[in-house]
Amino acid sequence: MQIEVRPTLVLNNQAKGGVPIDLVWLSQLLRDIGRGNSLISASKKSSTSYRSAWGKMNDVEAELGMPLITRTKGHGSKLTKLGEFLIEFIDEMQAGYVEHGSAYQDTLLKEIKKIQKTDSRKWKFLSSSDSIIQRAAAEIKGFDLKIAGSGESLEKLLSNEAHIAGYHVSDERSSKAIHHRLSKNDIQIYPVMKRTQGLLVKKGNPLRISALYDLVNPKIRFINRQIGSGTRLLLDGLLIEGGIDPSEVNGYLHEEFTHSAVANAILADKADVGLGVKNIAIENGLGFIPLKDELFFIAMHREMVAQSEASKLIRKIRSYSGDTPGYKAVGLNRQIEGWL
Repeated sequence: MQIEVRPTLVLNNQAKGGVPIDLVWLSQLLRDIGRGNSLISASKKSSTSYRSAWGKMNDVEAELGMPLITRTKGHGSKLTKLGEFLIEFIDEMQAGYVEHGSAYQDTLLKEIKKIQKTDSRKWKFLSSSDSIIQRAAAEIKGFDLKIAGSGESLEKLLSNEAHIAGYHVSDERSSKAIHHRLSKNDIQIYPVMKRTQGLLVKKGNPLRISALYDLVNPKIRFINRQIGSGTRLLLDGLLIEGGIDPSEVNGYLHEEFTHSAVANAILADKADVGLGVKNIAIENGLGFIPLKDELFFIAMHREMVAQSEASKLIRKIRSYSGDTPGYKAVGLNRQIEGWL
């Protein structure tokens, strides 16, 4: 990386709304003219069109109220005393800056490298879609959050492609199976919140949807979550419990990747109903039919536990979930008895 600190000098062109004109660039143009080059030749050398160079020259002269060059027909252009002074002044300014400029340059490079080092220390965080998770992760430096299904998040954690994962489960049996697998791989698990999942419907529920079985109505358009997401697993489990064939659900194969995307599809009249969390329904002014509560967990490798960012993340999630409708903070063992 090469960065060179140089002083600059600009003239704010009041006649054109304070547009700045680079006088250091202009001094190079004047220097070429002073060496006998024409304005056309000097403008080409500075990679500027003749028209642009001429316009800036005129603007500076108009602002200063004095000419920088004199134009004699048949003899080209010559520098005025003001033009010569401008070149000398900028030369002296830059020469004087060399004495102290290296200190600024060193400071700049050190700070950039420090920021680069800090920024590169990103903890890879994969999590199931949730507004509280996204809010908490955004407020703590060091996390690189990617929204993925619960299944994908856990697989990335197990394969060491992520430092931390967020997942949710809706039944004790699944929770115990996940806990057993993660524990065998020396991964720590922390319950952080309970949330309610249910059917998101249009405001006022015009189709009078009241239960999952209503989804078999071919006139009702459903929007699903992607394969591998915890919400999709919840739905499939509920369909099995209710003896409902997924092929009977109009829109079962129509997928979105977040709770918000499901809500937006309903708001845009691309669907009539979808599965999501209560808070998303409230935020978007949609109706909500609760179906099942579930627990949300944060899992991480043992070395991640020692990082202060991890404990901050867990505290923030619990704090926000305690103040958000449709959520409840979870942190005590008795609150998850039988789940691990």
